[in-house]
This record gives sequence, structure tokens and C-alpha cells, in this order.
Amino acid sequence: MPVFDPQHNAQAFAARLADAPDTVVIACYCAAWCRSCTDYQPDFEALADKWPQYTFAWIDIEENPEFLDDEDVDNFPTLLIQDHRGNVFFGALLPYISHLEQLLARYNPEGPRIAGGPGPLAGLAHG
Repeated sequence: MPVFDPQHNAQAFAARLADAPDTVVIACYCAAWCRSCTDYQPDFEALADKWPQYTFAWIDIEENPEFLDDEDVDNFPTLLIQDHRGNVFFGALLPYISHLEQLLARYNPEGPRIAGGPGPLAGLAHG
């Protein structure tokens, strides 16, 4: 499964979210100038191939701040895991893909949701 980048393929990202409303979205918030993000991106893309049932997005916060809603990002990479019920995780992780893999392996569709983080990305994608 490709990693969607709203800066370069916003329509494809919006279409994916509309066509698969029950998908789990894993969004990595980054910045083009961030070396940690640049180093993390290939591993993030490889993880998207490993978990094709999920929707992965690479979001540059300077180019697409609307996908943060009213949230701020202070550290990179900052990850969002969101499903149709709400946000499962929102926060900075050390730039080791194994940390995100562990979160995904423990994902429980019936588990608790958190109060913080951006609103539904499907709504933010359609502005």
C-alpha cells in the first residue's frame, strides 16, 4: 500500500479515506528540514507495505497544517493512529520504526480512545 502524501496527492488521500471509512490511519507528522524524519521515512514506507490493510500518510506540517487541526507538534516524528471511533495514539516517538510496529501489533479495535489529537482526518482532508 502506498504512503499518501497530501502535499503531492491530496485527492488520492481524500479518496482513500472516503472509500475506506473504517480504515485505521497511521499518520506521520514531519517537516522537510527534519533529518530524523528524512531518515525515518523509508522505514515508515516499508511498514506501510507490511500492513496494507491500514492507510499510511506522511504529512508535512508546514505544507499541510490543516491535518493537525488545532494541535501543535514540538518533536519529530509525531505519530497519529486513528480509526473510525477516534484517536488511538497521538504523540512523538523516538525515530525507531520498531516502536510504531509495537503500537500497531497491540492495536485493539475495541480498545480505548484518547481525548487529544487532531479530529477525523477524513473531515480534515475535505476541508
